[in-house]
Amino acid sequence: MAKAKAREYVWLQCTDCGDLNYRIEVRVAGGTPKLVLKKFCPRTRTHTEHKLKRK
Repeated sequence: MAKAKAREYVWLQCTDCGDLNYRIEVRVAGGTPKLVLKKFCPRTRTHTEHKLKRK
């Protein structure tokens, strides 16, 4: 039997403009983390906080 997937793809959404800029793979075996990262937003051309967003 195949193993259950322990990882899934989620999007990182900019808190300023709301764009979905990055797609990352996170581990969901112990529950989904509340991840907040400072990443570059190409629309505002600044480093802003990005939060997890599921599609």
